[in-house]
Parts: sequence; structure tokens; C-alpha cells
Amino acid sequence: MNFPSRAKSAICVLALGLSGCATASGIPAARIPQADIAAAYLPLSGRTHLGLDRAAGAAVMINPGIAVTNAHNANLLDPKSVIGTATQSDLMFFRASGGAPPATAAPMVGEAVTAYGQDLSGKLRLAEGVVRQIVKVPGYDASPYFIFTGNAGPGFSGGPVLDPSGKLIGITFGYKDQGGQRLIYAYDVARVLAELSLVRQAPPLG
Repeated sequence: MNFPSRAKSAICVLALGLSGCATASGIPAARIPQADIAAAYLPLSGRTHLGLDRAAGAAVMINPGIAVTNAHNANLLDPKSVIGTATQSDLMFFRASGGAPPATAAPMVGEAVTAYGQDLSGKLRLAEGVVRQIVKVPGYDASPYFIFTGNAGPGFSGGPVLDPSGKLIGITFGYKDQGGQRLIYAYDVARVLAELSLVRQAPPLG
């Protein structure tokens, strides 16, 4: 079963520069206060897949020497660093030299969360919100994604979502404006780790 992960329908991917989705999002942030998250956070920038506009996104160290971002951020990465792309979600894993993977936790409905991303000038931005729904899919141990309200948007693609204690609970991948509020979609960190395990088990290409 494919999760609704590749920004289909009315869900916009969170990369800056994509037509129809490039609206202002988040607020400026001087820094990420959690030292482990700050060390594991990787800003991304480059061009859109068509090469016409600049784009920004983010990545997070998820295993020693391995970072994760959205697969739709592939144009922001050195292809030689890519380890693999998940088959059931909009996730791409690549080799990186960021800090150690941060502490993780499971998302909980009703808890406050903070997401981080970048703007086109390379400056850090944050968005605060509340988890509204954790989506479950029969046959999968880890919930594929959760939804929270807030003002994350373009530039938050592949960035971390933190719980109130500063632990990593998810990786953002899309948003949808609905009923006067913005719904932000993020992969549960347990799903991210499960996808990494599958990518590592896949036979090499070629």
C-alpha cells in the first residue's frame, strides 16, 4: 500500500520555489535550542527540479553518518551521497557528516510541537502547532504519518518536528490549507527508521 506521501491531490510539498505552493511560512528563529537537534539539523538549498527557481529544505541525521530528507528534495543533494529512496513514502536517505542522531519519541494527539525549516536566504525558521491526528494503516507496526496545525510551509521540507521535551518525533513532508487553518503532514520517526531499514536491505542498483 502506498501512503499519501508524494504530495498528491491538494497536499503541497514543502520545498520553496514550487509553483502554487510558495507562500510565506513560519517565523524567524535565531537557533535551535536543543543541542542534539541543532547538531543533527542540516539546511538544504539549490534549484527546483526544473532548475528555474531557487529551493530550500532541510534534513536530519537519523543514524550515524546517515541523514534523511524528502525524496522531492533530491535536486538539493549530491547524487553521489544518496543511499536510497523509500518505496512507500517521500523519503530519501543520504550520507552526511552532521552530528549524532537526536533522541526520539512518538507523536501524541494534542501535544504541542515545533517544526524547523529554511527560507530562501538560508535563515532558520520555526513553526509551532498541535498534533491533531495520528494516521494508522493496517498491517504496519509504525504509524505512517501524523497531522498537526501550524504555519510550516515552503522550506520546511524534510525538517524535524519536535515534541515539548525537544525530542524528534517526525519529518515534515507536506501541507494543506483547509477550513481557514494549515494542516501539516509529517512522517512518524518510527516510520522513518523502518523505511531506512528497508532501504538498507534492498539489493544495490546495477
